[in-house]
Amino acid sequence: MTGISEDEVLHRFEGGVSWITLNRPEAMNAVTWEQRERVIALLGAASADPGVRAVVVTATGKGFCAGADLRGAPAAGERVAGDVARMIRLGAQRLITAVLDCEKPVIAAVNGTAAGIGAHLALACDLVIAAEPARFIEVFVRRGLVPDGGGAYLLPRLVGPQKAKELMFFGDAVPAAEAERLGLVNRVVPAEALEESAREWAERLAQGPTRALAMTKQLVNASLDGDRATALAAEATAQELNMGTADANEGVASFVERRTPTYLGR
Repeated sequence: MTGISEDEVLHRFEGGVSWITLNRPEAMNAVTWEQRERVIALLGAASADPGVRAVVVTATGKGFCAGADLRGAPAAGERVAGDVARMIRLGAQRLITAVLDCEKPVIAAVNGTAAGIGAHLALACDLVIAAEPARFIEVFVRRGLVPDGGGAYLLPRLVGPQKAKELMFFGDAVPAAEAERLGLVNRVVPAEALEESAREWAERLAQGPTRALAMTKQLVNASLDGDRATALAAEATAQELNMGTADANEGVASFVERRTPTYLGR
């Protein structure tokens, strides 16, 4: 990709898992516009490739993502009305929606500080595993800014509106153990066990019924945005569509035949 070294976003594919690794440890992995485009493209490719069964997003060094690196953004004096909204819509919001809309389950393996858009990148993932030194920081208020990157959408759905306001109003760092208690994190592990823990979960997901997982993700993500009738109708439609997949047929057959199913992701 023009303007970005491949080394700044590492990518590997193994065992049905797409590993996306932010690699600017000297900047605590503050994400540039070019890196965002690369991650968005990799998430889109994961959706389209039937060989990809799960995704892991992680980073190198001591920081998961310290927020946005706004290199190349217009200087304040050059902005006209609409520039900032467009930048947010086409930048941070596209990154978060790429995670939410990815058709494969996405695991965040949070190795260190996740601040601002970095915190929202982690929280948009379907499962979050954090190393013990990790911290989550709604840093926007410290800069006099409004949270962006979907933060005011994501956080209340995870911790409720009152706690979300506390985190966003004060901008205090939330240690990994507290984040787990609040429901921001699924599991906290020693730093040296982070990659292996993420691999264990990703490989389990990669052996699962991929299309059923995709529809389950979509149902859960949409469940808080609509009414009960809409949710139940979506559930019935998803089940109808899923019953036509090879994996659904394999799951039912394996149950009847009392054997372990072998899912192919189709």
